[in-house]
Amino acid sequence: MQKRILIVEDESSIRDMVAFALRKADMEPMLAADAREAQLAVATTVPDLILLDWMLPGMSGLELARRLRKEALTAEVPIIMLTARGEEMDRVSGLEAGVDDYVVKPFSTRELIARIKAVLRRSHGDDGSGILELGGLKIDGPAHRVHAGTDTVPIGPTEYRLLHFFMTHAERVYSRAQLLDHVWGGSVYVEERTVDVHIRRLRQTLQPWQLDGLIQTVRGAGYRFSATA
Repeated sequence: MQKRILIVEDESSIRDMVAFALRKADMEPMLAADAREAQLAVATTVPDLILLDWMLPGMSGLELARRLRKEALTAEVPIIMLTARGEEMDRVSGLEAGVDDYVVKPFSTRELIARIKAVLRRSHGDDGSGILELGGLKIDGPAHRVHAGTDTVPIGPTEYRLLHFFMTHAERVYSRAQLLDHVWGGSVYVEERTVDVHIRRLRQTLQPWQLDGLIQTVRGAGYRFSATA
């Protein structure tokens, strides 16, 4: 089945160029020129991935990313930000808003398609099979859901993979580089700083259930998941 990719980009030339490249890669493009059109599109058909321009008229791509992460329909849909902002703080802002990857303009369609395929592999992998319970959390792999007690925990795709890895490798310390290899697949596009951002987001996700302490920082070594106080 073709993957549906929502392109949220106000410049029609870029939108058309990306749509053409997606069709050549056997993917189905969905088009939106601004945040409002994007929200209408996902309400009708949930895409497999969203390409989101940072600079949009009305509502910025950054704000739209935050809103998409809060909506049940799109909380787990991976997002790639298209941006002319290459500075580290801008990239971190995007990651903290729920973006899974970013592509700096100008970009080649070949690079973009490679990024899309990499993110889709990471987000729709088969490493989440089975039921896993530890430390007050339960991962339902077949349903791709996380539960804390009787509550469903709203969690982004990257945080889901990170939590699944931690829970299947509890009480072991992993460095940032090791987490990149295991969770992100050693992608050359991802920096070690990214791990810190997603660890922080995972803790924020678990905080309402007072489970953020399960993710522990081991100074000078990395991180571990521990259900032991």
